[in-house]
Amino acid sequence: MTATSPRSAAVPQADIDQLNMILSVPAVMPGDPEYDEARKVFNAMIDRKPAMIVHCADVADVIASVNFAREHGMLLAVRGGGHNGPGFGTCDGGMVLDLSYMKGVRVDPEHRTARVAGGSTWHEVDHATHAFGMATPTGIISTTGVGGLTLGGGVGYLSRRAGLAIDNLIEADVVLADGRFVTASEKENADLLWALRGGGGNFGVVTSFVFRLHPVGMVYAGPMAWPIEKAEELLRWYRDFMPKQPDELNGWFGFVGIPAGPPFPEEWQGKNMAAIVWHYSGPIEKAEEVFAPIRKVAGGPAIDWVGQMPHPMLNGMFDAIYPKGDQWYWKADFFTELSDEAIAEHMKYGPNLPTGKSTMHLYPVDGAAGRPAKDATAWNFRHAKWAMVIAGVSPDPADNPKMIAWARDYWNALHPHSAGGAYVNMIMDATEEGPNRVREAYGPNYDRLAKIKAKYDPNNLFSVNQNIQPGT
Repeated sequence: MTATSPRSAAVPQADIDQLNMILSVPAVMPGDPEYDEARKVFNAMIDRKPAMIVHCADVADVIASVNFAREHGMLLAVRGGGHNGPGFGTCDGGMVLDLSYMKGVRVDPEHRTARVAGGSTWHEVDHATHAFGMATPTGIISTTGVGGLTLGGGVGYLSRRAGLAIDNLIEADVVLADGRFVTASEKENADLLWALRGGGGNFGVVTSFVFRLHPVGMVYAGPMAWPIEKAEELLRWYRDFMPKQPDELNGWFGFVGIPAGPPFPEEWQGKNMAAIVWHYSGPIEKAEEVFAPIRKVAGGPAIDWVGQMPHPMLNGMFDAIYPKGDQWYWKADFFTELSDEAIAEHMKYGPNLPTGKSTMHLYPVDGAAGRPAKDATAWNFRHAKWAMVIAGVSPDPADNPKMIAWARDYWNALHPHSAGGAYVNMIMDATEEGPNRVREAYGPNYDRLAKIKAKYDPNNLFSVNQNIQPGT
């Protein structure tokens, strides 16, 4: 099943009426005034029409919705933040189980943990944990949903220091395909916890997460950008520099377009540049010393917005540039090295961004993220040093053909130099990527995931995702 193939005929209205008597909020149906807005997801390239959208306010709503979808043979899509690139937070002709009403973060400062409701975003987590001088690894856009990013792995600014989001997931409450409510931890349903740590939304609806927290307060962080003519020199330096740094220093490299307006310097507005977005969480009094040599690289950055700031400020810095409603097309890979040949391919495509919002990012996934064994979690690429995403982005659907072609050509040029597989949060669906792409992403962990899938979701109710088929 895919997100565009409904499983069943129309559901009787009497059954829908009965479901609405149970739910906290009645399901949104086609024809309702709020339907068109409710069916939208972050990526406007995705335009699907579900048969119903259920806004769950609590676990009882989730149980009722899962039971209803299963009993009526409905295609079921689970939506957290709605940021998923291929649009797995929605479907045609089925049920969308929307968790966005289930928000809340409870910090336990004594045990350094945070319990996070399944519909929360990373903005809400950052806000709650920062008050206690702590944080957990997140992504780089704070409007992203906690659930989607975590279940696929979770790469972000704290990855080198504290690991991936899944490395800090210590417990989860889950509604299973048969409607049971269970807790997954090291002591209880440990196999389910292992699968949730990178296996995506294949195993149930996570209604709450418990994360380990780390002391993080003020950081020394922000973007630096160099003229595009300096991109090759900068990328070669970055390749050699980054793996030698302590875990407290992180920075992702990108080809970026500078927005045409303030606060960006007028001389660089509308131009493509090579950028590194830094995050240093070491002793703040040593930050200037750490960055002094960086500020001399490739003649020095033309834009330098690196300085002291609260950690949440960096995590939300690009939210306004990438609001809900843009067109998105992603391609992704892992790399164990950035060879000279790979850098040469980057220089053919990276500087020639097809739209102002299109970009390529290289995220370091070494340091703490690279130390666990490959089978410690479902995430298979612990040996990789870089995660790459190529993103064609535009507010205008007319730009789709050229940005999709650019992303595909760029990826095809780089893929022969890659480690194979990809970060499941940053690849498109099987129709786009091919039937073996998910298996390649999990490598030898796939068969173990398939067995756990067969235990907890034998009929593949949770299929609108990077799908793992139930196996033996």
